[in-house]
Order: sequence, then C-alpha cells, then structure tokens
Amino acid sequence: METVAALDTLLSGACLLFTLCMFSTGLSDLRHMQTTRSVTNIQFLPFLTTDVNCPFSLTCSNLSWLSYGLLKGDKTLIVVNALGALLQTLYILTYLHYCPRKRTVLLQTAALLGLLLLGYSYFQLLVPDWTTRLRQLGLFCSIFTISMYLSPLADLIKIIQTKSTQCLSFSLTVATLLASASWTLYGFHLSDLYIMVPNIPGIITSLIRLGLFWKYPQVQEKSYSLLQT
Repeated sequence: METVAALDTLLSGACLLFTLCMFSTGLSDLRHMQTTRSVTNIQFLPFLTTDVNCPFSLTCSNLSWLSYGLLKGDKTLIVVNALGALLQTLYILTYLHYCPRKRTVLLQTAALLGLLLLGYSYFQLLVPDWTTRLRQLGLFCSIFTISMYLSPLADLIKIIQTKSTQCLSFSLTVATLLASASWTLYGFHLSDLYIMVPNIPGIITSLIRLGLFWKYPQVQEKSYSLLQT
C-alpha cells in the first residue's frame, strides 16, 4: 500500500514538474517578442492549441481537462491546468500585442473558442449522466491534446527544405518529451486511456524533432567585438 502511494506521489510530481517546465520554455519566446517587439520565428498555433488543451490548462478548452480532472477528483490535473493556463494565456496575449496581422490571429482564436464553447455547452446541458460525461469528455480532451502535439509538425517540410531547425525550440522539445512520457506513465498507472493514449504522440513527435536537431544542428550566431587600437 505504501509502495502504491509512493508511486502515485512520484508520478504526480513528475507530471507537475515536467509539464510546468514545458510551459515555462515559452518564456524564452516571450522574452524574444518583448526584446524584438516582433513575432518573427514564433509559432502561434502551438500557443493557441496548448492553451486550449493544456492537458493541463485552465482557460477555454482547459475547461475540458479541468472539468475532466474535477469530475475524477484528480488534483494533479487540476493544479497543472491552473498554473499552465496562466503562463499560456500570458504568451498568447503577448503574441497578439506584437503580431502585425491581428485580424487573422483573432479569427483563429475566436473560431477555436466558439468550438470549445459549443463543446462545453453540450457536456453541461445534454450529458447529465456522470459516467457518460466523463467518458465523452475524456475523448474530447484526448483529441485536442493530440492536436497540440501534432501542430508543430506543420513545419517539417520547411525544415527539410531549408535544412534548418531555427524555427524549433530544443528546450521545448526536450520538455515535451519528458512531460508526455510522464503523463503516459501516469495514465498507465491509473489505467486511464484518455490520459495515456493522447500523450504517446507527444513522445513520438518529440523524438522526431530531436532527430531533426541531430541532422540539422542549429547554428549559433557569433558576436564579434571591435578591437581598439
């Protein structure tokens, strides 16, 4: 019994630590946007889908994983969602502030928020049974989580064509690998397929990106100082 409790604590702690590390890697993008006052080489879709899904987030579609955690009484899901949402929302607002084409970004955000609102209304009004709601909500969360992990793959063709991984974040890739592996083990431990299965693509896509980093290493910009004579 003590072994099971220790394993629960270990896996919960790993999920919390690595997922927050995954979210916090965006701080470098946040600093880049504030320093350059632009969104050059910054992807918006991963920010949007992460905030909307955050296996593990609190705003909008975080209503999906947050509601799932609340229905199950899972404190790990609830805590990670709340903290992750604060960070992801900050990233999105900063991106919107510096993005020159706000109309397109706002339309993408509004469309996804509308979809999530419809989903939330459906679960609250049309699915009163607790077991059915939990099952359908788990499926809903899984689909959005998979979209979060697959969204960066849109840049694969560009990376292969340019032989450059400058548009990818190495720290985010490593953090995503650790976070998705932790949640996969956590879901396996709880026998919860809705947590385990959608995080497997996170492991696979992270390994693919690591392979691209190995094949096309990022070139560090060298700074030279003028010699005084």
